[in-house]
Amino acid sequence: MKKLPIGIQDYKEIIEGNYIYVDKTKYIFDLIDNGKYYFLSRPRRFGKSLTISTLYYIFKGEKELFKDTYIYDKLNFKEYPIIRLNILLAATDNEERFKKSLTNLIKQEGQRNNVEILEEDYKFAFDELIIKLSKKGKVVILVDEYEKPILDNINNKEKAEKYREILRDFYVTIKSRDEYIKFVFITGITKFTKTGVFSALNNLNDISLNRKYSQMLGYTQEELEYYFNEHVEETAKEMGISKEELLKEIKTYYNGFSFDGERFVYNPFSVLRFFDERKFQNYWFESGSPSFIYEYVKGRKIEYEDLVKYTVDSLDFTTREIEDANANIFFAQAGYLTFKGIKKYGITEKYILDYPNLEVKNSFSKLILEANYSLNEETYEKIYEIYELVEENNIEGLIEEIKRIISAIPYNLHQNRESYYHSLIYTILASAGLNVTAEELTNLGRIDLVLEHNDKIYLFEIKLDKSAKEAIEQIKEKKYYEKYKNYEVYIIGVNINSEKRNIDEYIIEKI
Repeated sequence: MKKLPIGIQDYKEIIEGNYIYVDKTKYIFDLIDNGKYYFLSRPRRFGKSLTISTLYYIFKGEKELFKDTYIYDKLNFKEYPIIRLNILLAATDNEERFKKSLTNLIKQEGQRNNVEILEEDYKFAFDELIIKLSKKGKVVILVDEYEKPILDNINNKEKAEKYREILRDFYVTIKSRDEYIKFVFITGITKFTKTGVFSALNNLNDISLNRKYSQMLGYTQEELEYYFNEHVEETAKEMGISKEELLKEIKTYYNGFSFDGERFVYNPFSVLRFFDERKFQNYWFESGSPSFIYEYVKGRKIEYEDLVKYTVDSLDFTTREIEDANANIFFAQAGYLTFKGIKKYGITEKYILDYPNLEVKNSFSKLILEANYSLNEETYEKIYEIYELVEENNIEGLIEEIKRIISAIPYNLHQNRESYYHSLIYTILASAGLNVTAEELTNLGRIDLVLEHNDKIYLFEIKLDKSAKEAIEQIKEKKYYEKYKNYEVYIIGVNINSEKRNIDEYIIEKI
């Protein structure tokens, strides 16, 4: 059984160390064969650095490393001089150190290529390196984490803009030396704007939302089942469930990322960690920067509804710099939201946003609950009891527990909006680790909340200052339950009293 490449980002080490490599070289061949300048944004821990490494060994001409891959007999392997920059290594505490660290990165690349760089200015040093390397052949430029200094200062607009100007000045060198260049591939977490870092590098082909490359990073369902088959079988055996049951659970927890609204992929980091530890945990979310996200959510008082209420189009990702972007755009680029579908308005396509999967939904909802609703530790612990109540099919107990949690939210944080309570109840359920969906579409309208658990479906309709009877009658009239014929279905009508700031009545019926 091949080993799991957890944390390994070097292609050669993966191949020679008998680790699993999910072959993505078909996409890479297509890029090399059809163009020259590329940019790709993806969330963290999604395989960007491994892609850079794979390109590095391809352009080093190390054909035998690719013996069992798609590209092996398709490409004419040849060695080119390569400039490989990881901007993650740049110092970002102040402007002068940042400039100096860029120069140092260039000088290190010079040393690796046996070229001495004499210039001390970062821009001129980059230019000098390209020209000197071009004497050996056309130059390949690979850049990872292109905007890291900006992301490090996302809460300091002035500093972020200064670093953006420096990077703009740095990267424009690439365009000015086009005649010396063979291939350019740049990656980062956020898409660039038309006036941003690459404004002068306007020949860069941004493939971030290109359907052809939507599954270039991440694992598809087919790839998961093919490359990890032995790990799936071993894990299913250890957990005492069937292979089919395990695959269904893995899909619920870790699949769901989409970069075109139609095709979906798994987060590689979570999949690898899951097969290593063989238990469902929120691996990807917890490997990031929860404290930064916490402050971002708290500072902007973000609710679930704010993130998913509006559809977005591709231009929304390039009209504002990341520190000025709407929260839904920021979180979509960071991977906390993803494209869950496409809405067409004539020839215009817009993307529907939502959490990608149960891992992110659960973790992010906990964070929103903690950041926005000022719950004390005792109340926060009660969230975990909610899962047990649903497990026991104790719906009345579930509603009463939700009431207790809502009553613990300080008076001044309540808002007299039905959507506020939709978001709040959704967030409570999702925080408990339950598979809940908001505004589920049926052919007769939208259900406020759908909770799926153990082959049971719970449909919630929530009203403000009306009645539970009116809520449940709406479910019946619209026949929201009809699409769930293969499940045991419960319908729940809830009314919120705005004066009491809580649920004042509810009706539960089994269909």
